[in-house]
Amino acid sequence: MTNILPPEQCVTMGQVRAGVDQTDRELVALLVRRFGYMDAAARIKPDREAVRDERRKAQVIDNVRRHARLAGIPETVVTATWETLIEGSIAYEFERFDALREVSAR
Repeated sequence: MTNILPPEQCVTMGQVRAGVDQTDRELVALLVRRFGYMDAAARIKPDREAVRDERRKAQVIDNVRRHARLAGIPETVVTATWETLIEGSIAYEFERFDALREVSAR
């Protein structure tokens, strides 16, 4: 495995690309964990109407916007990314919710 350098130590595009690729692998691993929480939510929520929670969605977006601002990265990019992530998570949770109820109805 290539030694991954912190961004400020990169001097070649190969080093930058290796760092980006490693970061992407780490992000996917974090998404696996996040979607695991969607599985838990689908199992725990009492009814299908509870899957979409606009107040919680707004809270999550506000949180990541604030974290982005504090980290000095583009809030608009982070907000748009999380909007897509949350909508995808809601769709996934609906699928899991329905699948769990279908199995238990048999």
